[in-house]
Amino acid sequence: MLTRKEFMKAGTLLGASLAAGFGFHGGTRARADVMRPPGALPEDEFLARCIRCARCGDACPNQCILPFTEETGSPFSLTPGAGQVRTPAIFPRRQACSLCVGSEGDELRCTAACPTGALQVIKKTPEAIQEKVSMGRAEVDPNLCYSFQGSSCGVCVQACPFERRALKAGLFERPEVDPEVCIGCGLCERACIRYPQAITIVPDMTRAT
Repeated sequence: MLTRKEFMKAGTLLGASLAAGFGFHGGTRARADVMRPPGALPEDEFLARCIRCARCGDACPNQCILPFTEETGSPFSLTPGAGQVRTPAIFPRRQACSLCVGSEGDELRCTAACPTGALQVIKKTPEAIQEKVSMGRAEVDPNLCYSFQGSSCGVCVQACPFERRALKAGLFERPEVDPEVCIGCGLCERACIRYPQAITIVPDMTRAT
């Protein structure tokens, strides 16, 4: 039989384990992994520089950049952690990054609008985008994807701006992601006709530039 002291110690350890598992530290929710606009610095540097001015969102031609709040994150089960409130975020199922295709200017507009360098300026060329943009990586769930379940689809592949490189159709239109080429724009996730979506973007929180 446990002594009271041993019981209390076990309870403390269990509580700590549960807190870690559910993303809580010291009573505060851990920082959420959230997709940032193109050109974002690694998360800690980004949070230090971003002044929450919303200029990047105002400049976005696809209106995909939103302030990260409990309201904007709630449909996606995301809650901003300390320091993340009202920082710019992209929720690709709602609206993905179009990489400023068809818009004016030689640079990605959100990066040009940032006054602090939290978003580094990136030229609007395929080469520069491929080299410098790292919003995340697409991942396919074969248990949800129609093309893995006997019905050919391929919609996500057709939506990819780097089709046949970042995302290509394999046997029976099964999407195949090349993580070395995928930049995480989210257009594949936005286009997915499955609900819940079979292809999702896993945000890149390191974003080494």
